[in-house]
Amino acid sequence: MTDQSISAPQLMQRARDALATTDKALEAAVTSLRDHVVIEGRISSTRLDDYQLVSYDTALSAAEAAGARFVLDYADRARQQSADPQGPLSLEERCALIFTAEAIESIRARLELRPQDYGLTRQQLANTLDSEALQAFCTEQLAVERIADLGKLVAEADGRTGAYLLDEDHEMMRDTFRKFATDVVMPLAEEIHRHDLIIPDEILEGLTELGCFGLSIPERYDGLQPDDREDNMGMIVVTEELSRGSLGAAGSLITRPEILSRALLKGGTEAQKEKWLPRLAAADPLCAVAVTEPNYGSDVAGMRCKATRTEGGWLINGAKTWCTFGGKAGVLLLLARTDPDLSKGHKGLSMFLVEKPSSNGHEFKHEQEGGGVITGKAIATIGYRGMHSYDVFFDNYFVPDDNLLGGPEGEGKGFYFTMAGFSGGRIQTAARAVGLMQAAFDRAISYASERVVFGNPIGHYQLTQVKLGRMAAYLLASRQFTYSVGRLMDEGKGGMEASMVKFFTCKTAEWVTREAQQIHGGMGYAEETAVSRFFLDARVLSIFEGVEEILALKVIARSLIERSLIEKQGSVQANAT
Repeated sequence: MTDQSISAPQLMQRARDALATTDKALEAAVTSLRDHVVIEGRISSTRLDDYQLVSYDTALSAAEAAGARFVLDYADRARQQSADPQGPLSLEERCALIFTAEAIESIRARLELRPQDYGLTRQQLANTLDSEALQAFCTEQLAVERIADLGKLVAEADGRTGAYLLDEDHEMMRDTFRKFATDVVMPLAEEIHRHDLIIPDEILEGLTELGCFGLSIPERYDGLQPDDREDNMGMIVVTEELSRGSLGAAGSLITRPEILSRALLKGGTEAQKEKWLPRLAAADPLCAVAVTEPNYGSDVAGMRCKATRTEGGWLINGAKTWCTFGGKAGVLLLLARTDPDLSKGHKGLSMFLVEKPSSNGHEFKHEQEGGGVITGKAIATIGYRGMHSYDVFFDNYFVPDDNLLGGPEGEGKGFYFTMAGFSGGRIQTAARAVGLMQAAFDRAISYASERVVFGNPIGHYQLTQVKLGRMAAYLLASRQFTYSVGRLMDEGKGGMEASMVKFFTCKTAEWVTREAQQIHGGMGYAEETAVSRFFLDARVLSIFEGVEEILALKVIARSLIERSLIEKQGSVQANAT
């Protein structure tokens, strides 16, 4: 247990010192990776592929370290805003300290497993991850009694893990959508999941009335977002609460209109913005995104679905997959190849707004007067039900010139519009993960007090208390990591951090929902119990909106190397001067 003579601020400083020491080892690992993959001042994709495991581990370690920094900052803010800033160790600080120690130990285990591959010598390890001060901090914070005490504390607080620290407007949004999720979504969620139903009108109409579909659309186009700035925090808070109700039946509804609206705002003509954005805000029509292809997945440059010029527009031919909500949607945001020269890669792609009739079925087919056909069939999935994801096929399907995003000047720029559209998808997915974790944690807390084994509720046993304590620490860290990155994005920053938080929270959600299911014992495996749905839904989070391997290898690791390269070049220039 902690020495009672040590103040809370002193403990928090120990955490920061231990994290700073860990960062030194991470910096050495990034430097080693940089030196292996940078050739003549540029990252070699071929060389980087030779270091995929190192890149993945380094990216995950950097994400964990970033999460620890953000949660320590949060705990400091919580103390400053508390009724007793000079008081004893707070719940927020307890969670932050335990999470930071767990993150450090996770990084240490990963890097020390094969230190030579990360360029770490025995002396570097002795000075960083194996240093006496770092190990003393982790040993103290990860004592069983300490974690079990946290578990008892959060159980007594009915699962409360700490203050949200939202401003008044966002707190009001949270309360509004939390009530909707509890009163409307939750009573329908199990039936939707178990019978693979489409999202019912009670949910869609209610969210439309609340303005949910206009969260990413500026007020001048009848949305809720201020005209002069982004409000990622609003989107995060709403997504989190709806995902607490149901990931598939509510929490993901905002994603598609957000992607389409961002793409329109980035590259659409003013006429396209004025036509489509107010309609998207009113959910008339609902929309879907058709980007992924059966054989190419995240490899956008290799896509084959093509758009060929014809009188008055374009003819679309080819296939798309994982087109979520593609049946119910009345318009699809489609990425297609307008330049048949495959050597052009992503520069030969353009984006279209493809209109079609809405359908509630697991299959749909629409034939145009000119003979063009679009068909779709829902993909059977183990979870994430309610929206349905479709394989979609186009056969000479006509799209008018007016629906080429950006007009004639938008031809060949589809990749860039796609990136703009998906820029908010990662942070939003982190919010979905947090909402799902909260739902699982709530059920775990409740069931731990109800389930009696050997004469006592299982919540009275140490192992359950430890589970709850660790879950609380990771849930708090995931939420505040997400909120912090959202605030950065509102300032026009945080691109790499958005990938990090998506990577981290989605992996964490799988573990948290698994632990909640385990606390339920046999009932956790029963379809009638909500935690079985949470566990299945969590599995999709690390796959969509950027599969974790691609984020780690192509985004986070690259960004870390590029930042290291810039620092190296700056150091060389400074020395030369």
